[in-house]
Amino acid sequence: MMYGKKDGLWVCIILCLLCGCAEKQPLVPGFGWLDEAERPNLSWIDQVGAKRFPCGGEFSANDYGAVGDGITFCGDAIRRAIDACSESGGGKVTFKPGVYLTGALFLQNGVNLCIGKGVTLLAVPDSAAYPEIQTRIAGIEMIWPAAVVNVIDKQNVSITGEGVIDCRGEIWWDKYHTMRKDYEQRGLRWIVDYDCKRVRGLLVSNSSDITLKGFTMMRSGFWAIQLLYSSHCTVDGVTVNNNVDGKHGPSTDGIDIDSSDHILIEHCTVDCNDDNICLKAGRDADGLRVNRPTEYVVIRNCTSLHGAGLLTCGSETSGGIRNVVGYNLKACGTSNLLRVKSALNRGGIVENIYVTDVEADGVETVLSVSMNWNPSYSYSTLPEEYEEKAIPSHWHTILTKVEPKEKGYPHFRKIYLSNVHSVNTGTLINASGWDESLKIEDIGVYNVTADAKSGGYIMYSNNFRMENVCLKTENKLILENNTGLKLVNSE
Repeated sequence: MMYGKKDGLWVCIILCLLCGCAEKQPLVPGFGWLDEAERPNLSWIDQVGAKRFPCGGEFSANDYGAVGDGITFCGDAIRRAIDACSESGGGKVTFKPGVYLTGALFLQNGVNLCIGKGVTLLAVPDSAAYPEIQTRIAGIEMIWPAAVVNVIDKQNVSITGEGVIDCRGEIWWDKYHTMRKDYEQRGLRWIVDYDCKRVRGLLVSNSSDITLKGFTMMRSGFWAIQLLYSSHCTVDGVTVNNNVDGKHGPSTDGIDIDSSDHILIEHCTVDCNDDNICLKAGRDADGLRVNRPTEYVVIRNCTSLHGAGLLTCGSETSGGIRNVVGYNLKACGTSNLLRVKSALNRGGIVENIYVTDVEADGVETVLSVSMNWNPSYSYSTLPEEYEEKAIPSHWHTILTKVEPKEKGYPHFRKIYLSNVHSVNTGTLINASGWDESLKIEDIGVYNVTADAKSGGYIMYSNNFRMENVCLKTENKLILENNTGLKLVNSE
């Protein structure tokens, strides 16, 4: 059934009264384990997340020609329903149970795309179905295919329901593996990720008051969910499953928060083949040009399974990453629990990161900090055979040197991890600055119990503090080139 604009307004009012959608749960964990001077200023914390939610009439995509048989292409019909919903003043686009074949979808203001239980949006494995757009990918602005679902330059939009967005990304995984083998032989490892234009799952770009809730995103061709240049977004109860049937797609990040602010991520489960929940802010000269931070982020009650990091900052740090609180988290078989990484041409400051109350099982490293991550990818050199040839514009972007070079040095400080219980652990800490002039600073590890194969290392740090850390291992922690190191009630 369809409703008019006036009916939609009353529906909106009634729903808001029933669900209390303007109310916020308390977000502040306790930080009594920190010295008073180290405790975060959390005056911003009740401002994270979407402030509005679409309300209005219901528009069935089936009424506009969508057929859930898994065979008929439904992208145009779904678009008609989305446009009609927005033009009426907003509301909900729904589907009868079924499988709906689609290419890129572009949501409009005031629309709630409701992918209900028993509904699957099945992506077409055809590059032509995803028009190229101006965007940012892996830290630089360039032309890249649209995602399966896109929210671009919009306000008050949601994607909800218990259904599935199946991106069917294997075609792009296979393409990447083939290209990478060829590119590595030609000295082009640093650019293959950009030349292989893989389709993302869901893109939110330059938008605000966006809610993603309840659905499952699976088999994304590249990153599953990217929040780019956006503010006041909520991702609640979303499942990302990029590892289906034993297949593992390359660079299939779970949730990427990219130069965005006032973001709430909660009750999500992420199983992927790269960083699970990742905070980014651009890379190298292009990221320093844009100079837009990721800041004011709350991540709570989330679980990571396979993947490179439950919570990762970087390696794209150019615009800065700051004021992040994560708590009530679980990591099960994840490579890293808290990971901070960059390179010596990224620049930016990572600071005021607070992660507490974490249960971990089968984690390779509890705390990983590196300023020189993945050199073969992070540093770009054009082979001689290309020097007199025309090259793509994004090659020029990546090859642009940061001047002076000191502007490219990243800085990590005020990073705190506490109240962690970790079993079946590989390494407790692998944390290092670069040298005596570029150290990691003011790092705190408190109230941690771990059985581990190795303690790991702490090197080139200033004011690194460990307190109440119980480490069961035969290979003790290596400590080198540290100043102000404090080990309190730790063994």
